[in-house]
Amino acid sequence: MGSSHLFGQTPTKSYLEKIQVKKTHQKPVIAIIGENQYTELTDFIIPYGVFKRAEIADVFAIAPNKGRMDMFPTLSIEITTSIADFDTLYPEGADLVIVPAIHNSNNKTIIHWIQNQNKQGATIVGICDGVWTLAHAGLLKDKQATGHWYSLPDLSKSFKDTIWTKNKRYLQDQDIITTAGVTASLPIALAIVESIAGFKKAKDIATELGVSHWDSSHNSDVFHFGWDEYATAAKNLTFVWSHETIGIPIYQGTDEISVALVADAYSRTYKSKALVVTSTNQPILTKSGIQFVSETNDEDQKQMQLSKKITNEIKPIDHLKNTLLEIEYRYGRKTLRFVTKQLEYPKQ
Repeated sequence: MGSSHLFGQTPTKSYLEKIQVKKTHQKPVIAIIGENQYTELTDFIIPYGVFKRAEIADVFAIAPNKGRMDMFPTLSIEITTSIADFDTLYPEGADLVIVPAIHNSNNKTIIHWIQNQNKQGATIVGICDGVWTLAHAGLLKDKQATGHWYSLPDLSKSFKDTIWTKNKRYLQDQDIITTAGVTASLPIALAIVESIAGFKKAKDIATELGVSHWDSSHNSDVFHFGWDEYATAAKNLTFVWSHETIGIPIYQGTDEISVALVADAYSRTYKSKALVVTSTNQPILTKSGIQFVSETNDEDQKQMQLSKKITNEIKPIDHLKNTLLEIEYRYGRKTLRFVTKQLEYPKQ
């Protein structure tokens, strides 16, 4: 599989401009906004988990409505703060808004809200296909931006007034930040931590995650779908009798970043889907306070083909690396390549 750029040399300088914080805020206020149905799993969970454990900001996971948020390609979480709730708490707006990929990138409620947040001075970050929502909101006009390698050709055709740029994990143009595909959520989150709290804090969090390199260098030209990838997807979808369910037991304090990375990777094989499993009917909160919605229990787990144990002693990136090795072992190298290209997982 090769070694990831996420494990390269440690950066020695900041890669983002300083995030502007309102004078009335003792700490930066960060809102991560998703659609109740559907929001990309790691785009949403990773920034939330990184910012919460860094303890550098007041961080909110929000959606148009309280209640369930269904994630793509799997899992669901409980949202306890609606857009209206957040606006009541912070009528002056957030300092930073994270916009993950959502199913309806032209969601008018979310678009109007991020437009208003930007007018109030917030820096807006579009992660992966979250850049579609920023583009629909008119926030990328006459700006440089990047996006998931698969979407860049269509983005270029649809939004000709944006300067679309390849070979960047993330890109800042004034108060707008955009990123490449799914796994870019880790380096951009660390770069934001560095922008707010300095290099040492970012390095400490990166070490905890298993990451040593979070600059913006990237080779998006190596990512493409050929006949092998399309044939693999078709084959994996067709043979439904060989599909597997992967159970991920969770407990109080489970690392939600590890859960998201493992579930996201397994659920992109087109041969398997990951679900969380709990041993109690009581709500279980992860390390950073996320409540995953469990649709399975211990009895269901007995029917599952594989139980994937998440331990906090193993770093999130190592959980991802182990999962990719397991995918190769169970489903073959072609399926592994299909998954890593979807994730835009960089290799040397």
